[in-house]
Amino acid sequence: MTTVAANRDRVSLKTWIGVFGTVLGAFMAVLDIQITNSSLRDIQAALGATLEEGSWISTSYLVAEIIVIPLTGWLSQVFSVRRYLLVNATLFVCFSIACAFAWNLPSMIVARAFQGFTGGILIPMAFTVLLTTLPPSKQPIGMALFGITATFAPSIGPTFGGWLTENFSWHYVFYINLIPGLLLIAAVWYAIDPRPMQLNLLKQGDWGGIIAMAIGLGSLQVVLEEGSRKDWFSSDLIIRLSILAVIFLSIFFTIELTRKRPFINLRLLKERNFGLASIINVSLGLGLYGSVYILPLYLGQIQGYTAMQIGEVLMWVGFPQLLVIPFVPKLMQKVDVRLIIGTGVSLFAVSCFMNSHLTPDSGIDQLRWSQLVRAMGQPLIMVPLSTVATAGLPAAQAGSASGLFNMMRNLGGSIGIAAVATLLTQREQFHSNRLGEFVSPYNPAAQEAINQATQYFVSRGSDLATAQNQAILSIANRVRQQAYIQAFNDCFYFIAVALLVSGIAVLFFKKVKASGMSAAH
Repeated sequence: MTTVAANRDRVSLKTWIGVFGTVLGAFMAVLDIQITNSSLRDIQAALGATLEEGSWISTSYLVAEIIVIPLTGWLSQVFSVRRYLLVNATLFVCFSIACAFAWNLPSMIVARAFQGFTGGILIPMAFTVLLTTLPPSKQPIGMALFGITATFAPSIGPTFGGWLTENFSWHYVFYINLIPGLLLIAAVWYAIDPRPMQLNLLKQGDWGGIIAMAIGLGSLQVVLEEGSRKDWFSSDLIIRLSILAVIFLSIFFTIELTRKRPFINLRLLKERNFGLASIINVSLGLGLYGSVYILPLYLGQIQGYTAMQIGEVLMWVGFPQLLVIPFVPKLMQKVDVRLIIGTGVSLFAVSCFMNSHLTPDSGIDQLRWSQLVRAMGQPLIMVPLSTVATAGLPAAQAGSASGLFNMMRNLGGSIGIAAVATLLTQREQFHSNRLGEFVSPYNPAAQEAINQATQYFVSRGSDLATAQNQAILSIANRVRQQAYIQAFNDCFYFIAVALLVSGIAVLFFKKVKASGMSAAH
């Protein structure tokens, strides 16, 4: 019996090549969500776009990606996993090059949308491939590899993009996909077995659900991405898209929960472990993408860091994960996975609490420790969480499970960025008003500060009237800076609390073994 089990659990080199190849594809796709963020100013300048127009470079990618992720399980059945991956990987590389050759903003937005539509399938397909090709005993290793794409890629995306732009040009942010893209194509061509297409499924397709999902999710994604920039419901566009999102997502949920053969099985969310793991996954996305959004903003705005300097700070959360992740599968064999997830969520939250005490002097030396704590926590969440979510699910549900699970994290990321962007604006105004109450001509301490600043500017050669204006402006700038710092602190506090609240779900998980989908068989 031991020999039979050992043979069943043995994985060929060919299978591992297929897993590594698809994980590399997922890494590229997740990296491309964030990699343009630090290069947007250069891209906008080259294409003659304003800041608001340039935001659609990221939004178009995310909208296309969030639409295609839930479709991937069904479409891979229709066209076969191998063919579906090969075609989309090839198109992803082509559209990446097209982005680099964009001549104006509309051409860039179209190319980015197609890049997101083809790259979006790479994320859930990697998850599906490791669930369907690896035996249960090896799935934690596969999950660890997938965890690198989910937690490491968002952490280094802005850093990598900033480094490429600063040392070469923004075009290389897109050229960088060429070599890993070709490796992905070669791995899939060699390692994934060909299977016949099932085009008859197109006739039975859940087209009503697909159309409702595309309109609803696409509208919701635009609302989340553009809402903060357009002051939410003061914009007619945001109001219209919010109405569309509510109507069509309601139709989508109704169709999928009542149809006998839905294109994605939403009933999986009723499964205790999968549903609870999805809640934590939304929060993980919020924490991952919210932190990667807010910390570089603080470093650039308050500390005046360049893209390279910001990269040095983010590096302390990125690369240490590569040292932690390989040990997680072994740890899962010895420790209850629920305890590991709880520890990971707590460490991630603690790192955000550490960042909620920023001062004007908080730079790389002060932030390094919180980044290291976060680097310890993130791998302890993603790898065990994926195992808990998929434990007991039949292989036939791998496509739906993968689409839902990855969509939840991406949606959490969009919610996180929208929430912290709005919170930052509102809390900055709040703290500015509060601090402004103490900075008035009737406050002796404020008057003393203005007098000292006036004397300083007089000593630098300004006349008295000019020096007073300069002093008042200087004090106002310091007040605004302090208000922003307190607002950044509030944002990190919000992320920390959100993580801890979602962590309550860990208490209600059913116990599973670190053996993937066989746990409940």
